[in-house]
Amino acid sequence: MPRFQDPIDCTACARLAGHLAGIRQRDPDWHALPVPAFGTLDAELLVVGLGPGEKGANRTGRPFTGDVAGELLYPALHRFGFASSPEPLGPDNRANPAMRLNNCRITNAVRCLPPANKPTTPEIRQCNRHLQAELAAMPNLKVVVALGAIAHQALLWAYGLKIKDFTFGHHVRHQLPDDRCLIDSYHCSGYNWRTGRLTRESFEAVFAGVAGQLA
Repeated sequence: MPRFQDPIDCTACARLAGHLAGIRQRDPDWHALPVPAFGTLDAELLVVGLGPGEKGANRTGRPFTGDVAGELLYPALHRFGFASSPEPLGPDNRANPAMRLNNCRITNAVRCLPPANKPTTPEIRQCNRHLQAELAAMPNLKVVVALGAIAHQALLWAYGLKIKDFTFGHHVRHQLPDDRCLIDSYHCSGYNWRTGRLTRESFEAVFAGVAGQLA
Protein backbone atom coordinates (compact mmCIF):
# COMPACT_ATOMS: atom_id res chain seq x y z
CA MET A 1 0.00 0.00 0.00
CA PRO A 2 1.52 3.38 -1.00
CA ARG A 3 2.43 5.76 1.79
CA PHE A 4 0.81 9.17 1.87
CA GLN A 5 1.74 12.39 3.61
CA ASP A 6 -0.39 15.49 3.51
CA PRO A 7 1.21 18.19 1.32
CA ILE A 8 1.46 20.70 4.16
CA ASP A 9 4.53 22.41 2.67
CA CYS A 10 3.32 22.51 -0.95
CA THR A 11 3.83 25.78 -2.85
CA ALA A 12 3.26 24.39 -6.35
CA CYS A 13 0.51 26.89 -7.18
CA ALA A 14 2.15 30.32 -7.11
CA ARG A 15 -1.13 32.23 -6.92
CA LEU A 16 -2.33 30.24 -3.92
CA ALA A 17 1.02 30.32 -2.14
CA GLY A 18 1.19 34.08 -2.55
CA HIS A 19 -2.36 34.49 -1.31
CA LEU A 20 -1.61 32.48 1.83
CA ALA A 21 1.61 34.39 2.48
CA GLY A 22 -0.38 37.62 2.43
CA ILE A 23 -2.90 36.21 4.92
CA ARG A 24 -0.12 35.09 7.27
CA GLN A 25 1.21 38.64 7.27
CA ARG A 26 -2.25 40.02 7.97
CA ASP A 27 -3.20 37.37 10.57
CA PRO A 28 -0.02 35.67 11.85
CA ASP A 29 -1.93 33.42 14.26
CA TRP A 30 -3.95 31.82 11.45
CA HIS A 31 -2.95 28.49 9.86
CA ALA A 32 -2.91 29.96 6.30
CA LEU A 33 -1.05 26.98 4.79
CA PRO A 34 -2.18 23.86 2.94
CA VAL A 35 -4.75 22.22 5.22
CA PRO A 36 -4.10 18.55 6.07
CA ALA A 37 -6.85 15.96 6.05
CA PHE A 38 -8.57 15.02 9.31
CA GLY A 39 -8.93 11.35 10.23
CA THR A 40 -6.89 8.22 9.57
CA LEU A 41 -6.03 6.52 6.31
CA ASP A 42 -7.57 3.22 7.44
CA ALA A 43 -11.12 4.67 7.40
CA GLU A 44 -13.89 3.19 5.26
CA LEU A 45 -15.45 6.62 4.58
CA LEU A 46 -13.76 9.58 2.89
CA VAL A 47 -15.54 12.94 2.72
CA VAL A 48 -14.16 15.28 0.04
CA GLY A 49 -14.90 19.00 0.06
CA LEU A 50 -13.85 21.79 -2.28
CA GLY A 51 -11.24 23.64 -0.25
CA PRO A 52 -10.61 25.54 3.00
CA GLY A 53 -12.86 28.45 3.92
CA GLU A 54 -11.01 31.67 4.73
CA LYS A 55 -12.25 31.99 8.31
CA GLY A 56 -12.76 28.26 8.68
CA ALA A 57 -10.07 25.67 7.92
CA ASN A 58 -7.69 28.31 6.62
CA ARG A 59 -7.76 29.81 10.11
CA THR A 60 -7.99 26.66 12.24
CA GLY A 61 -6.00 24.17 10.17
CA ARG A 62 -8.76 21.53 10.21
CA PRO A 63 -11.21 20.87 7.35
CA PHE A 64 -14.73 22.25 7.83
CA THR A 65 -13.93 23.80 11.19
CA GLY A 66 -14.94 27.36 12.00
CA ASP A 67 -17.46 28.04 9.23
CA VAL A 68 -21.11 27.33 8.43
CA ALA A 69 -20.27 24.22 6.42
CA GLY A 70 -18.81 22.54 9.50
CA GLU A 71 -21.94 23.39 11.46
CA LEU A 72 -23.80 21.04 9.12
CA LEU A 73 -21.12 18.43 8.49
CA TYR A 74 -19.93 17.55 11.99
CA PRO A 75 -23.41 17.17 13.56
CA ALA A 76 -24.32 14.86 10.67
CA LEU A 77 -21.16 12.79 11.15
CA HIS A 78 -21.76 12.65 14.90
CA ARG A 79 -25.38 11.60 14.53
CA PHE A 80 -24.37 8.53 12.54
CA GLY A 81 -21.32 7.60 14.62
CA PHE A 82 -18.55 8.98 12.44
CA ALA A 83 -17.49 11.77 14.84
CA SER A 84 -17.09 11.79 18.62
CA SER A 85 -18.69 15.22 18.95
CA PRO A 86 -21.03 17.47 16.94
CA GLU A 87 -18.98 20.53 17.96
CA PRO A 88 -16.09 21.29 15.60
CA LEU A 89 -14.83 24.19 17.72
CA GLY A 90 -13.41 24.24 21.24
CA PRO A 91 -14.01 27.00 23.80
CA ASP A 92 -11.10 29.02 22.36
CA ASN A 93 -12.77 29.13 18.90
CA ARG A 94 -10.11 26.78 17.58
CA ALA A 95 -10.47 23.21 16.36
CA ASN A 96 -11.95 21.04 19.11
CA PRO A 97 -8.91 19.08 20.37
CA ALA A 98 -11.09 16.37 21.87
CA MET A 99 -12.92 15.51 18.66
CA ARG A 100 -12.10 12.24 16.94
CA LEU A 101 -13.40 10.80 13.71
CA ASN A 102 -14.56 7.18 13.71
CA ASN A 103 -13.99 5.20 10.50
CA CYS A 104 -14.01 8.51 8.59
CA ARG A 105 -11.51 10.88 7.00
CA ILE A 106 -12.16 14.41 5.67
CA THR A 107 -10.09 15.99 2.92
CA ASN A 108 -10.41 18.60 0.19
CA ALA A 109 -10.01 18.70 -3.58
CA VAL A 110 -7.84 21.82 -3.14
CA ARG A 111 -5.72 22.04 0.01
CA CYS A 112 -5.10 25.81 -0.06
CA LEU A 113 -7.53 28.69 0.27
CA PRO A 114 -8.03 30.26 -3.18
CA PRO A 115 -8.78 33.96 -3.62
CA ALA A 116 -12.56 34.56 -3.56
CA ASN A 117 -12.97 30.84 -2.78
CA LYS A 118 -12.57 30.07 -6.49
CA PRO A 119 -9.71 27.78 -7.51
CA THR A 120 -8.76 27.73 -11.16
CA THR A 121 -8.97 24.53 -13.20
CA PRO A 122 -5.15 24.23 -13.35
CA GLU A 123 -5.00 24.58 -9.55
CA ILE A 124 -7.58 21.82 -9.07
CA ARG A 125 -5.63 19.61 -11.46
CA GLN A 126 -2.30 20.41 -9.76
CA CYS A 127 -3.71 19.39 -6.37
CA ASN A 128 -5.40 16.31 -7.83
CA ARG A 129 -2.20 14.31 -7.57
CA HIS A 130 -2.45 14.54 -3.80
CA LEU A 131 -6.05 13.29 -3.82
CA GLN A 132 -5.07 10.45 -6.12
CA ALA A 133 -2.25 9.44 -3.77
CA GLU A 134 -4.54 9.71 -0.77
CA LEU A 135 -7.13 7.40 -2.36
CA ALA A 136 -4.41 4.88 -3.18
CA ALA A 137 -3.19 4.92 0.44
CA MET A 138 -6.59 4.04 1.95
CA PRO A 139 -6.76 0.22 2.01
CA ASN A 140 -10.17 -0.06 3.66
CA LEU A 141 -11.96 2.72 1.79
CA LYS A 142 -15.46 1.75 0.65
CA VAL A 143 -17.43 4.98 0.30
CA VAL A 144 -16.46 8.46 -0.89
CA VAL A 145 -18.87 11.35 -0.31
CA ALA A 146 -18.22 14.27 -2.66
CA LEU A 147 -19.51 17.58 -1.32
CA GLY A 148 -20.31 19.66 -4.37
CA ALA A 149 -19.67 19.46 -8.09
CA ILE A 150 -15.98 20.41 -7.93
CA ALA A 151 -15.23 17.65 -5.40
CA HIS A 152 -17.18 15.25 -7.66
CA GLN A 153 -15.10 16.38 -10.64
CA ALA A 154 -11.85 16.03 -8.71
CA LEU A 155 -12.73 12.47 -7.67
CA LEU A 156 -13.39 11.49 -11.27
CA TRP A 157 -10.11 13.08 -12.38
CA ALA A 158 -8.28 11.12 -9.68
CA TYR A 159 -9.70 7.93 -11.18
CA GLY A 160 -9.12 9.00 -14.80
CA LEU A 161 -12.87 8.90 -15.46
CA LYS A 162 -14.98 11.07 -17.78
CA ILE A 163 -17.32 13.53 -16.12
CA LYS A 164 -20.01 12.95 -18.77
CA ASP A 165 -20.34 9.34 -17.61
CA PHE A 166 -21.02 10.27 -13.96
CA THR A 167 -23.69 12.95 -13.58
CA PHE A 168 -23.54 14.99 -10.39
CA GLY A 169 -26.70 15.23 -8.27
CA HIS A 170 -27.66 15.28 -4.63
CA HIS A 171 -27.68 11.79 -3.10
CA VAL A 172 -26.74 10.23 -6.44
CA ARG A 173 -24.63 7.08 -6.18
CA HIS A 174 -21.95 5.92 -8.62
CA GLN A 175 -19.95 2.71 -8.67
CA LEU A 176 -16.22 3.33 -9.15
CA PRO A 177 -13.93 0.94 -11.05
CA ASP A 178 -12.34 -0.40 -7.85
CA ASP A 179 -15.79 -1.26 -6.39
CA ARG A 180 -15.78 1.77 -4.10
CA CYS A 181 -18.97 3.79 -4.06
CA LEU A 182 -19.09 7.52 -4.83
CA ILE A 183 -22.03 9.37 -3.30
CA ASP A 184 -22.64 12.97 -4.29
CA SER A 185 -24.12 15.67 -2.08
CA TYR A 186 -24.76 19.34 -2.54
CA HIS A 187 -22.05 21.19 -0.67
CA CYS A 188 -23.00 22.08 2.91
CA SER A 189 -22.17 25.74 2.29
CA GLY A 190 -23.91 28.63 3.95
CA TYR A 191 -25.30 29.66 0.56
CA ASN A 192 -26.91 26.28 -0.11
CA TRP A 193 -28.29 26.18 3.42
CA ARG A 194 -29.70 29.72 3.35
CA THR A 195 -31.33 29.30 -0.05
CA GLY A 196 -32.92 25.98 0.90
CA ARG A 197 -31.13 24.04 -1.81
CA LEU A 198 -29.81 21.84 0.98
CA THR A 199 -31.63 21.16 4.24
CA ARG A 200 -30.30 19.49 7.35
CA GLU A 201 -32.63 16.57 6.66
CA SER A 202 -31.57 16.08 3.04
CA PHE A 203 -27.91 16.37 4.01
CA GLU A 204 -28.15 13.93 6.90
CA ALA A 205 -29.97 11.46 4.64
CA VAL A 206 -26.71 11.06 2.72
CA PHE A 207 -24.85 9.95 5.83
CA ALA A 208 -27.72 7.79 7.01
CA GLY A 209 -27.29 5.86 3.78
CA VAL A 210 -23.53 5.64 4.25
CA ALA A 211 -23.95 4.35 7.81
CA GLY A 212 -26.35 1.69 6.58
CA GLN A 213 -23.97 0.64 3.82
CA LEU A 214 -21.02 0.32 6.19
CA ALA A 215 -22.93 -1.39 9.01
